[in-house]
Amino acid sequence: MKKKSIESRAQLHAALGDETRLAIAEELRFSDRSPTELAQRFSLKSNLLAHHLDVLEASSAVERVVSAGDARRRYVRLTSAAVELMGPPASLPHKEVLFLCTRNSARSQLASALWCTRSGRLARSAGTHPATAVHPGAIAAATRAGASLESAVPTALGRVPRGVQVITVCDLVHEELEPRDDWWHWSIPAPSASKKSTAFDAVIDELNERMTRIGVPLAGGRHGKAEGR
Repeated sequence: MKKKSIESRAQLHAALGDETRLAIAEELRFSDRSPTELAQRFSLKSNLLAHHLDVLEASSAVERVVSAGDARRRYVRLTSAAVELMGPPASLPHKEVLFLCTRNSARSQLASALWCTRSGRLARSAGTHPATAVHPGAIAAATRAGASLESAVPTALGRVPRGVQVITVCDLVHEELEPRDDWWHWSIPAPSASKKSTAFDAVIDELNERMTRIGVPLAGGRHGKAEGR
């Protein structure tokens, strides 16, 4: 078992030892990307990008997931093993954050509440087709996580202001809009599709992991207030 672990780590080191693959991994630290998006960002031909992704996937540095929106699309995401090897990011942009999903009733609301709670900085959320109320499962999960959504209400997305960091947390909204190059995307399944309360806790866990990997600090005991847009 120990030998296998060393071999796996060596394979991961080797995969990230290539300059292009490391650049791809650094991009994926902040945002999931489709192969098409990666090819455009790094000016890579499809066959060369496919080779790099195959090497990264074989070393467990990345994984490819099917979009919850367009099932023909795949998103590439960085694994926790790769994040651990790469270490902390150089810096986190000091911008106001706007989280987007379709109904603004769960994922984007939880994301903005957690961002505020962790960092003490302002975060907002909105949806392209907002629901009438925040999902009760999201309110309960936020409370269990030490945040609050008691006064939150779904908000319609208007014009996205300049100077904010947009993070889409829903494949549907990412594909519905025309995201700018500096937007980030976190492909997170909709918890409302499950009847289990643990689905909302799983979203909390993933959001916390995503925020940790990009360097969002934990403000001990300080709770921010999430706002709609």
